[in-house]
Amino acid sequence: MDLRLAAKFSPLAADHPRSYLVAVTVTSITLTENAAKRVAWIAARQDRPAILRLAVDGGGCAGFTYKFELAAEPEDGDAIAETDGVRLVVDPVSLDLVRGSAVDFVEDLGGAAFKVTNPNAQSGCGCGSSFSV
Repeated sequence: MDLRLAAKFSPLAADHPRSYLVAVTVTSITLTENAAKRVAWIAARQDRPAILRLAVDGGGCAGFTYKFELAAEPEDGDAIAETDGVRLVVDPVSLDLVRGSAVDFVEDLGGAAFKVTNPNAQSGCGCGSSFSV
């Protein structure tokens, strides 16, 4: 922005030629506290690190399926979200399909499972484990 124009609208901007705007990053994916507790519980029982890997595979009735597994460590390029010391890792290809999602652990009459609330999903199947974009 031209400093003269900036001075007209904000004297502060004219006094400080560097931008006063702060870069804001959007979390790529989140792990809820409930999911973190469940991952920690499973990892402790299996004597493994509390790292949950979320991947997206082709298949299922809607086109893509979510795949969960405990990981030994994050891999190069993984996006990492951490809640209460538990890490959620997602590979770069899968991240494009789940960016902005939240991973939760839910228990209801149908059972207990990790659930992905995915804002990118255009449709899904009844069981909630398959989606399309």
